[in-house]
Amino acid sequence: MQKKFVVILTLAAGFVSCNNNETLFRLLPSSQTNIEFNNTIIESDSINVLDFENVYNGGGVGFGDFNNDGLQDIYFTGNMVPNKLYVNKGNLEFEDVTEKAGVAGNGRWCRGVSVVDINNDGLLDMYVSASVKKNPGERQNLLYINQGPDENKIPHFTEAAAAYGLNDTTHTTMAAFFDYDNDGDLDVYLCVNHIIQGDYPNRFRPRLTKGEHPSTGRLYRNDWNDSLKHPVFTNVSQQAGILTEGYGHAVVISDINNDGWKDIYVTNDYLSQNILYINNKNGTFTDRVAEVFKHTSANAMGCDIIDINNDGLSDVIELDMNPEDNYRKKMMLNANSYQTYQNSDYLGYQYQYVRNTLQLNRGTAPKEKDSLGLPAFSEIAFFAGVAETDWSWTPLVTDFDNDGHRDLIVTNGFPRDVTDHDFVAFRKEAFAVTSTAQILEQIPEVKIHNYAYRNNGNLGFQNQTKEWGLLTPSFSNGAASADLDNDGDMDFVVNNINDKAMVYENGLMGNDKLKAKNYLRVSLRGDSLNRNGLGAWIKLYYNNKVQAYEQTPYRGYLSSAPMMAHFGLNDVASVDSVVVNWPNGMLQVITNIKPNQVLQVDIKNAKPADMRARFVHTQFDRLLTNISAASGIDYVQKEKDYVDFNIQKLLPHKFSEAGPALAVADLDGNKLDDIIAGGSYGNSAAVFLQQPDGRFITRELIPGASEFNKQWEDAGIVLFDADGDKDIDVFVTSGGYENSPYSDHYSDKLYVNDGKANFSIDTSGLPKNYTSKSCVRAADFDKDGDLDLFLGGRVEPWNYPKPVTSYIYRNDSQNGKLAFTDITSSVAPFLQKIGMITDAVWSDFDSDGWTDLVLTGEWMPISFIRNEKGIFKNVTGTSGISQETGWWRSVLPADFDNDGDIDYVAANLGLNSFYRASADFPVKIYAKDFDNNGSYDAVPSLFLPSTLENTERKEYPAQTRDDMVKQMIGFRAKFQNYKLYALATIDKMFSPDELKGAQVLQAINLSHCLVRNNGNGKFELIPLPTEAQFSCINGMIAEDLDADGNLDLIVNGNDYGTEVSVGRYDACNGIVFRGDGKGGFIPLSIHESGWYIPGNGRALVKLSGKNQLVWMAASENRGPLRLFEVKRGFKPITLDANDDHVVLTTKEGKQQRREIGYGASYLSQSARTIHLDSSAYKSVEIINTKGQKRKIQL
Repeated sequence: MQKKFVVILTLAAGFVSCNNNETLFRLLPSSQTNIEFNNTIIESDSINVLDFENVYNGGGVGFGDFNNDGLQDIYFTGNMVPNKLYVNKGNLEFEDVTEKAGVAGNGRWCRGVSVVDINNDGLLDMYVSASVKKNPGERQNLLYINQGPDENKIPHFTEAAAAYGLNDTTHTTMAAFFDYDNDGDLDVYLCVNHIIQGDYPNRFRPRLTKGEHPSTGRLYRNDWNDSLKHPVFTNVSQQAGILTEGYGHAVVISDINNDGWKDIYVTNDYLSQNILYINNKNGTFTDRVAEVFKHTSANAMGCDIIDINNDGLSDVIELDMNPEDNYRKKMMLNANSYQTYQNSDYLGYQYQYVRNTLQLNRGTAPKEKDSLGLPAFSEIAFFAGVAETDWSWTPLVTDFDNDGHRDLIVTNGFPRDVTDHDFVAFRKEAFAVTSTAQILEQIPEVKIHNYAYRNNGNLGFQNQTKEWGLLTPSFSNGAASADLDNDGDMDFVVNNINDKAMVYENGLMGNDKLKAKNYLRVSLRGDSLNRNGLGAWIKLYYNNKVQAYEQTPYRGYLSSAPMMAHFGLNDVASVDSVVVNWPNGMLQVITNIKPNQVLQVDIKNAKPADMRARFVHTQFDRLLTNISAASGIDYVQKEKDYVDFNIQKLLPHKFSEAGPALAVADLDGNKLDDIIAGGSYGNSAAVFLQQPDGRFITRELIPGASEFNKQWEDAGIVLFDADGDKDIDVFVTSGGYENSPYSDHYSDKLYVNDGKANFSIDTSGLPKNYTSKSCVRAADFDKDGDLDLFLGGRVEPWNYPKPVTSYIYRNDSQNGKLAFTDITSSVAPFLQKIGMITDAVWSDFDSDGWTDLVLTGEWMPISFIRNEKGIFKNVTGTSGISQETGWWRSVLPADFDNDGDIDYVAANLGLNSFYRASADFPVKIYAKDFDNNGSYDAVPSLFLPSTLENTERKEYPAQTRDDMVKQMIGFRAKFQNYKLYALATIDKMFSPDELKGAQVLQAINLSHCLVRNNGNGKFELIPLPTEAQFSCINGMIAEDLDADGNLDLIVNGNDYGTEVSVGRYDACNGIVFRGDGKGGFIPLSIHESGWYIPGNGRALVKLSGKNQLVWMAASENRGPLRLFEVKRGFKPITLDANDDHVVLTTKEGKQQRREIGYGASYLSQSARTIHLDSSAYKSVEIINTKGQKRKIQL
């Protein structure tokens, strides 16, 4: 029945796609195209997926005008069937000329096809990769040299791989021709995928990086042979450093670091990580993938490197196997195993996740003193909406609707789903007693439709699979796009297993309903060594926009694109200029080009150019520069890898690695700002004492502290004069997840200063408090002249997400004797079990002169606590945003719209995650000791499409059956197989009786937002720009960096404390947003800002440096403390201890309010100093806690 259903679905979907003229594409019948190619694979006892996992990796598609008649011909590679060459006869009709052309494949099991004019005679040749066959002679790669067309326009080829030195036998998947040594001719890289019998490719072991593994790529150098009058290729892999193992699926050539030398990117299957060979410019390469990408796809399939957001920088997309629907996820994806992270760290593997990845190129990363390093990337596939396309192979990235933005089509499918968990369980039981044929019969198939995504122009893609007519299920592998009928839009062709190849006609042109748009194609004619200009950069400039294309046909999977660049132009009537940077350094500029043509560009018309003109984003007058080394700071935070997930198996993230916090004040009395970084469990806090020369001396907060005194996890830090002796003391809250609930290791500490930064612990005046906490903030909330405290309760260890209490301490210290009193129950009783507080700030949000509280928390709304003359009232319910629950984690007060009241930036999880939420489809969590075994069970859920066919979103548990069983063993019996679990919605997980007394929390908003203060206690949330949403944000600073009178926003972000199925939140590299003074923000590139914090960012603080310069310090968990200098000089104004806020009047007459409290944003306390440029402001007024005012001259 199951197989019959698939057939009917195929026919029905095919009927729809062939007859609906409103879809962008039409699947052409073979009766029209004459294309009958079918990559048929017949299983046997010797050839099957059980014994040979790569059996269904498929074949490719090669486009080329092989007879030079102006039409793209098609070549298909076959596995158990002959390859086929179809000559384009026009009108989307083709002729099979395989036998006459002599390109049937010589009985090889063929994989990729690489089209190239290898002898530069003006005729396109083909290099075919071969694999699988045990006899090396039967898997020699093939090189078909084009002899030209006959009188019937049929091209004829001669096989000459041996003559050219390219009859390689290393189980090649794909080849890419390029000039690696910049000598002008084309060399070639061979991508290899060879699974050795008895080798387990997903087993952790030391990586093999000396060329000893047979599944290692190869590099061949082009050496001209005078006697033969053609090149002979020499294997230079060893001397070139091509030595790293990998089960290669695809190779893409790109000058990824824009230095004028081509680099090699290889996507690898299984545990073998991807490889990024950076060209060392001396004939050698170094794999630097872990330095450039923070993570990649785990089972990386096809790949492309191409600019997807029109910023002139090449982005990277690679495919994997993560389904979008719940059923397939639960049947296929593996359980979490935190040990994967630990093994990766120990053995030096790149972090890899089972999902598509889209690496957004952020430009070349600045290093110390503005020098340039490697490119920086942010992986944004979840944000872009393209992370989950099931068992995927080819990414086709081109502008299919000609609107000026490159779209994405993904091929997928697999005839035998060996990852199906029920089959895996059956196979383990039946393997010894069941025949291969019987086992094969039990394997489900993954015959699903391909995917289409329209690029909406703001780094997001819209699923258009149905609208574009791609609903036909298939087992699709290689594919490529080309304009087969020369009408100006891009068609595409797919190589299928056990089905005829698909030819999709693009109906954009000539269809009024689809609104045809303009385009431009660029065809290059290079020199005698590189006829098609491989490696050239083509850039189009128009209407202050740029599109870029790097000339290489080897894109996607096993396939070759046409030797020309396609650009959609929407309604652009004229292109200002086309700039071609040729590989040899020549430059060509053509201006005022009309659209809707193929522009022929010949290198003979090019001129020599400054090599630097080829590169983008290298010279900027940056706002900040990294001065860490120059300042003498050489500190890397240490953190034990405590595995919170061993306590509660279904946690969405860790709580044991929240720090380090940062706080700034003058600790040693030399009138210079110093820094404290909080200590982790087992490690002391660090003090950085600034010296008059601007350098820092680093030491422990208490030098030589005992190991016992290190058994606390420092959470929040506040620096203030606690005992009234005119120096700065240190109050530290304790947090974490390492100890049992309410352990004394969650007690807080007060370090008393002797005035010279020598500290002693005095907790005698502190209440006993054993809550695991987050922040601590100081303010004189009762106007009695001293500083009181708010302490945020973060979590009940081992019992997430139970709500915990936050606290208000009144400062009752007198005559140097410390005394803090917990007055929570009398002044703010609602703080009892209020929730899980992540951050807080004392801030007068209603401008009544009494400082209020603003809180952020997990599964909570942003909370507004009004100070009514020393008594607090929770007014969140009337704030206008009380329904906006989220995973809020940081809050920063600032007047971003220059209206005289305080707005806020509230940081959240961001929108680049497996967890996606809205009012209609919230993320939820159910918590209780469901199985009465003494452990607290917390089960996250989210709304997912039920199946690929039934796309209605329903609520399902976020985790797999195996994860659930680890937490609650009874689920093994409750759902006796994976299918039952995969079909079960959350209401089938727990009965109504089981849910009685359970916590049920939800989050509907995961965006980072500006919280605009509209007065009268009303607020509105305005999402921050797209670039802010790529990861979670932690530390933040508001500062007018460019002296325009408007506050800018500087942020530090990421969180690596996640399980493998979710993946690290690592896409933030630190961001600077230029404020427009109206509440809007414009993100600056790394090159404009100079702000680059690529790691696991935490706190962010501002301090005064030498020569009246502003410095900013950023911490990273298990990472360095980085110090940046704002290049513009400012006048520093240091506030007194009882100063409350500042009112600035800009040159335009607008009033801007600034609150300089004792701490703001995630675990951060900046210096109580404002830095101003007199060109932006005309008056400064400081108001203290008693309402007294004083003016400051600029």
